[in-house]
Amino acid sequence: MATLSTILMAFGLSASAGLNAYIPLLVIAIGARLFPEAIQLGEPYRLLASDVSIGALAVLLVIEVLADKVPIVDHVNDFVGLFIRPTAGALLFAASTGAVTSLEPSLALILGFVIAGATHGAKATARPIVTATTGGLGNPVVSTLEDIAALVTSLVAVVAPLLVGLALVIFGGLFVWWRARRPARPPSASGPTAGTPALGSAPGPPTA
Repeated sequence: MATLSTILMAFGLSASAGLNAYIPLLVIAIGARLFPEAIQLGEPYRLLASDVSIGALAVLLVIEVLADKVPIVDHVNDFVGLFIRPTAGALLFAASTGAVTSLEPSLALILGFVIAGATHGAKATARPIVTATTGGLGNPVVSTLEDIAALVTSLVAVVAPLLVGLALVIFGGLFVWWRARRPARPPSASGPTAGTPALGSAPGPPTA
């Protein structure tokens, strides 16, 4: 059960890193600092709980939060996040599972990278739509909601990781249901359309 909880915690932290790289890093760093028995970081990730790391993460979080509230600047921030957020997800997954499970470190890094990258991809795809439909006025609101979602997801992943598993099951079920309800695309006609002579056929006699 401890191993399952740790892996689910890693999933939740990596997913939240796709929304904001520094919120889950700060949550896991402060948690490991205050509750070292409950949150164990594998080497060399214990450095995340140091004073220097926590201070640097706090400064980077302030920059991230402010930059993501300004139209146009937020798109630049998302482009930079294309590299930072998946990397943060990889570090979080590896740091969370390294000291408790026997999960291969390279696999943990890949899983965290993919999970955070997928979340970041959804965020970066939706933001231009928000900008176009609201003239940029909706960007700060959406960004604030994303930050709240990242914080809540990070805290839930640490405090009640089994809820992360429940959320994955629910979202997976909804996705399967949505796919099943989508109308099937009609097959495209491969033959010539009605009234159009087939290629290579001789034209008929002219009508009177």
